[in-house]
Amino acid sequence: MKFLDLARVTIRSGAGGNGCVSFRREAHVEYGGPDGGDGGRGGDVWVETVDGLNTLIDFRYQQHFFARNGKSGMGKARSGKDGEDIVLRVPVGTEVLDEDEETVIADLTQLGQRVLLAQGGNGGFGNLHFKSSTNQAPRRANSGQPIIERELWLRLKLIADAGLLGLPNAGKSTFLAATSNARPKIADYPFTTLHPNLGVVGVDGAEFVMADIPGLIAGAHEGKGIGDRFLGHVERCAVLLHLVDGTSETVAEDYRTIINELVEYGGALADKPRITVLNKIDALDDEERAAKLAELAEAHQGAVAMMSGVSREGLVDVLRALRAQITARAEAEIAATNEPEQWHP
Repeated sequence: MKFLDLARVTIRSGAGGNGCVSFRREAHVEYGGPDGGDGGRGGDVWVETVDGLNTLIDFRYQQHFFARNGKSGMGKARSGKDGEDIVLRVPVGTEVLDEDEETVIADLTQLGQRVLLAQGGNGGFGNLHFKSSTNQAPRRANSGQPIIERELWLRLKLIADAGLLGLPNAGKSTFLAATSNARPKIADYPFTTLHPNLGVVGVDGAEFVMADIPGLIAGAHEGKGIGDRFLGHVERCAVLLHLVDGTSETVAEDYRTIINELVEYGGALADKPRITVLNKIDALDDEERAAKLAELAEAHQGAVAMMSGVSREGLVDVLRALRAQITARAEAEIAATNEPEQWHP
């Protein structure tokens, strides 16, 4: 299935049905009078998260979603039929944005979450509704409320516990393939990964989900390359794994390039917990490892791990560090949820 994480849709709620002006005229039936029914209510437009979806590809082939209009009222005090609702079914992690692509209308992060996007119009009152002791033959009825039409954007942000970052060919896909059942494309040229990949990673009997996004390059925040389009997929992650290619001659510069792109991207992405790893150490001798590890640690100003996705050296230690960060965030969220509210007079 082709991956699609951004789609534009047009939605329209149903209009309310008009009220009816009608009078009862039957032979041999006394006490005739107004009997016009109310119009039916227009259908709503909803968005709902469902299981089994991991892309917005369905919205490439259908972009217009129109709910049904309510039927008009009829004589004999008959109300019009309500219009049917329409539901946009999306994967978990989908954001609904306004037409400006910036205003967030809804952020759907839980399975079964349901949000109203456009409410259907109410049906108009028929003339039976206006009958009174002083107005026994009303000749008026209300029109139904009009439709609501909107242009919206759907943006998918994958739900993952850990996210992979790095320049093209930093070894992200190799790492994901070595630690999970995911089988991303691996080749010796830049931008082998063209869309995000998810893998379930296990260590010490615990599992977590990891996301691999296309590599970033300098100037990605200005639209260069393709990685900046997918940075949103690691916004929800508890921890980021930053892989630096150990075979590069400029490991410190490579590190700073990615950090700069995170800062320029904005939001809290640059402030997330991050584990920095010197990758591809299977291609380095002991002297080269020590030199590049020192260079990267100086640029990072902190501890740096070493790893090889090919030889699996240092792999388990990195996974344990990731798992520790994920567990720490989960415990912090539980503590924040259970914290009692402070009393204020």
